Amino acid sequence: MRPIRVLVVDDSVMFRNMLVKGLNSDPNIEVVAQAEDAYEARDAIIKYKPDVMTLDVEMPKMSGIEFVRRLMPQYPLPVVMISSLSDKVFDALEAGAVDFVNKPDSLNKEQLNIFLTQELAAKVKIASTAKVGRLKRVDAGTISEHITVGKDRLVAIGASTGGTEAIYEVVRNFKRDIPGVVIVQHMPPGFTKMYADRLNNQCEVAVKEAQTGDKVLPGQVLIAPGDRHMRLVKVGGIYQVECSGTERVNGHCPSVEVLFNSVAKVAGKNAVGVILTGMGGDGAKGLLEMRNAGAQTIGQDEASCVVYGMPKVAYDIGAVQHRMPLSAIAGKVYSLLSK
Repeated sequence: MRPIRVLVVDDSVMFRNMLVKGLNSDPNIEVVAQAEDAYEARDAIIKYKPDVMTLDVEMPKMSGIEFVRRLMPQYPLPVVMISSLSDKVFDALEAGAVDFVNKPDSLNKEQLNIFLTQELAAKVKIASTAKVGRLKRVDAGTISEHITVGKDRLVAIGASTGGTEAIYEVVRNFKRDIPGVVIVQHMPPGFTKMYADRLNNQCEVAVKEAQTGDKVLPGQVLIAPGDRHMRLVKVGGIYQVECSGTERVNGHCPSVEVLFNSVAKVAGKNAVGVILTGMGGDGAKGLLEMRNAGAQTIGQDEASCVVYGMPKVAYDIGAVQHRMPLSAIAGKVYSLLSK
């Protein structure tokens, strides 16, 4: 199988050369071209037809965000953004970028080597499998039904690549009558708080980055912090979350598996589990544990996934009871909670 063909776009010559050298050290990746701005990148896309493009958020002449907005309608191409700690990266993901990596604060040799050979290379490989353009913000219709549920009901959601937009599509349709919601989205530390704040401003429900001791309350969404696992616990008959541990589970911290396993043990049949777009199998076995404990489970279908990995693994092992397009998931959650 031929290597993944990559176009590297960054206005810094030094950093661009580092990216090229690091990516080319992987035998499954070949950097076929590089560019310092959006206009050079456009010409390189036409000439070299890369499989994936890495793109800096901040660039002269045209920002990476604006370039993605203009690029996608004409040349749908998997894009991995390279971003410092800034919420602008979520504008790029909304515009159509597949994923992002956090640019190292310093360029010490060890940190840079991990960034290039592990984080960025892994994201490029995942992006090469992505179905660009599958995830569009669409009006799924208004959910008019209001539900009355017991205090022990809750919703648990897990996602990875493509998940920031997929989670938004689900959560934006939740009303204040929704039971407490707990979410793991694979994301670096720092970005999870910005993402939670962004959803909080866009959605009717309250959204926050979780902290140990936070209660799982109706009308509120808790998102696992980017460097801690989030577990459901019950204290005095009330659901709470515990955020601790930095070891990677299934290659991730936070891990969907950790959350779903805790929900299976603590909430059992009172939970609804949802697994969304993402590479790999994180959360699949945990979702099966939830189903075996009596929970209702939902998996996003292949057609609406950016990467049909996690939902596919979950479906293949029998963890998914209801497989459906992203646009129908919020309504199905309400339907299952009302039973």
